[in-house]
Amino acid sequence: MRTMRFVATFSILLAPLFALGCSSEPAVEEAARDGAGMESGEPHDHPLEGDDAHSHGAAPHGGTIADWGGGAYHVEFTVDHDQQQAVVYVLGDDAKSPAPVAATEGTLLLSISEPAFQVELQADPQSGDPEGASSRFVGQHENLGKVQEFGGTISGEIDGTPYVAEFEEHANEDHAQ
Repeated sequence: MRTMRFVATFSILLAPLFALGCSSEPAVEEAARDGAGMESGEPHDHPLEGDDAHSHGAAPHGGTIADWGGGAYHVEFTVDHDQQQAVVYVLGDDAKSPAPVAATEGTLLLSISEPAFQVELQADPQSGDPEGASSRFVGQHENLGKVQEFGGTISGEIDGTPYVAEFEEHANEDHAQ
């Protein structure tokens, strides 16, 4: 009887600890989105069935969308394998509208995980972007010619604040082997 009471009490005391340990969002990412250090985001392109992550719906350019700055901005990764070219669009909080950023602050950096390589993306303003700003950034690398689903990070700086977003493409008809 005493053992059963101990087990029941122990189980009740441990239950909150297990609930805290099962958070769907790592504390580091939460702190980053709350403004501590680099802004970080999670990929939101195509959540798996049953996934609790919200979806931004169809990307305006058919790419993969990720949060950039806790929802203040979004970035959309697209790739043209034939041209060995990546294009990243900076989007607003609605994940649809272009959000031109100062092109004088340098480039965006695309870091691909597998195979590991980096591409500096240069400003390539779209029509409608104000002078000195761009909502489209383009770069080329021979590894982008490989037909695969890419994943990695997109980093840059807006008004002196560094941003980074993780993204991961998912299989679709554009990447059929």
